[in-house]
Parts: sequence; structure tokens; C-alpha cells
Amino acid sequence: MRAVILDLDTMGEGISLEPLKACGIELSQWPATSPDQVKERIADAEIIITNKVVISAEAINDANKLSLICVLATGTNNIDMQAAETAGVAVKNVTAYGTPSISQHTFGLIIALANRLKQVDRDMTDGAWQRSTTISAFLHPMTQLAGKQLTIVGSGELGRAVARLAEAFGMQVVFAARPGNSNDSRPSLHEVLPNTDVLSLHCPLTEATKGLINADNLPLLKPGALLVNCARGGVINEVDALKALRSGQLGGLAVDVLPEEPPHDGHPLLDALSENLNLLVTPHIAWGTLEARQRVIELTAENINHHLN
Repeated sequence: MRAVILDLDTMGEGISLEPLKACGIELSQWPATSPDQVKERIADAEIIITNKVVISAEAINDANKLSLICVLATGTNNIDMQAAETAGVAVKNVTAYGTPSISQHTFGLIIALANRLKQVDRDMTDGAWQRSTTISAFLHPMTQLAGKQLTIVGSGELGRAVARLAEAFGMQVVFAARPGNSNDSRPSLHEVLPNTDVLSLHCPLTEATKGLINADNLPLLKPGALLVNCARGGVINEVDALKALRSGQLGGLAVDVLPEEPPHDGHPLLDALSENLNLLVTPHIAWGTLEARQRVIELTAENINHHLN
């Protein structure tokens, strides 16, 4: 059975494809595939393996040997699901592969904001400690996490993993009600923001969560609260959040995601990185430990074996 990987480079270096090869498939691989190359590269494939390459209805209908599409991610928005169903093509994704990796990255960002590590590092580079008149150079106000409230939006596996880390640090964890779900008995985001010291987002991007954190509700947060987004770009209004950070309303802001990735046309948060702000931007790498990326391959191999059997 012939299989083709369309965008292997999106998985980074260091992973092994042996679990896929052990499925007994004939595997072709491409580092990247542009939209006009898709049709040719999947023409004889029975299995397509893709991360972000779009598989359109036209592509599905033209690939007359196709029986399975494997997505190297949780989201399947790059696949025309209706066309796949009509054509009898199974679509399989992977889930829960990066929980330890993403929760680690999330809490790393929280700690970095609380201790203002980026600003301290910048001052150290400028010789601030050498100029200090005391043994400790208290360069920026730091926040002790113990006893503080962490509000989490998104109570899935990832949100719960972050909650366990927070509890180990002595934080009080509150889960806000799911946005757009009127039957959720938990307190609404509007209700919990005034007592929130750290707000961490782990919800999907939907109509209910687009721009969830914005100029209307940012003032409800405790002055100096920390905001972390490792969910999806667009769940927060980044321009509003940046204004709140510059004004001191937010004490720190960290994101691992932006609305457009990669941000070829730039973004206000990227422009602001040169400013002396408690601001961290990482390039959608929270999921990217070698262990998590290898787990994606292993889970995809399981999907293929299940399909073949």
C-alpha cells in the first residue's frame, strides 16, 4: 500500500519514521508541498499523511486510490471532511500526544512572567548586577505564585494537566465555564476575572472564543495579572492585550500562537519585543519536544495499522 507524507519538515528534526515503515507500507516523503503540487504527489497514494497541507475536495476526488488521510495533528480543518466522507475516505487525526510538552511550556511561560526573567536577563546583559550596591540586584518586581489564583479556560486534558502543575506550586485553580455553553454550571469568565492573578487559555478557536480576551474584559482582571495563551491565535485580541501590558494593566503577557502562522507580514506583538516589556512570544513550539513529536508518528502508525486491519 502506497503512502505519502506531504510536509515532513513541519515535524522538525530528530524524529524516526520507523513506526510508519513497520506498518508494511511503501512510504514516500516530501519536506513540503505547495498547493499546486498536491494533485501530482497524491495521484497514486492510498494513504495521505499531512500536517498542514490542505486536502481539498478536488484533490480527494482526483485521487481514485485513496482510502485514508492521516493528519499529524488534532485539528482536521485542512481536510475537506464532507468530500472525504462522500468518497468513502477515512480521516484519522491524533490527540493527547503533547499534553506533557504543552503543559510544561505553559508553566514555563508563567514562571518566566512571574519572575520577569526576560527583563532581568536583558538588564544582566547590560551589566546591572555589576553596578549593584547590594548582594542582590532587585531589578524588577517578582510575583510569588503560591497562594495566587490561576484561572483556566478549557478543562480538557491539557487544562487539567496545567492545573496539576499549578497546584504543585500552591496555586488556587479555578476553571471558567466553557464559553458559549449556557448549561455549564461553573462560574463565567466575567465572574472569575476580578480574582484572577494568572489567566491561562487552553480552549479551541471557535465563534464563541474568537477575541475572548479583549478591551472589554481585560480591565476586569486584577491589576498586574499575567496572561498566557498557548491555545490558538485569535482567542485573545493581541492588540488589546498589548495596550493593557504597556499601560501596566497587565503585568505580563506570553503567547505561543498568533492568528497567522508563520507571521510573514509581521505582528504588533513581534514589533513590541524590542520594548522593555514583560512580554514573551514563542513560535508555536509548546507541542514540540522530541518526545511529543515522536508520539505523533507513533499514533499515526497506530491509525494506519487499525485501517489496514
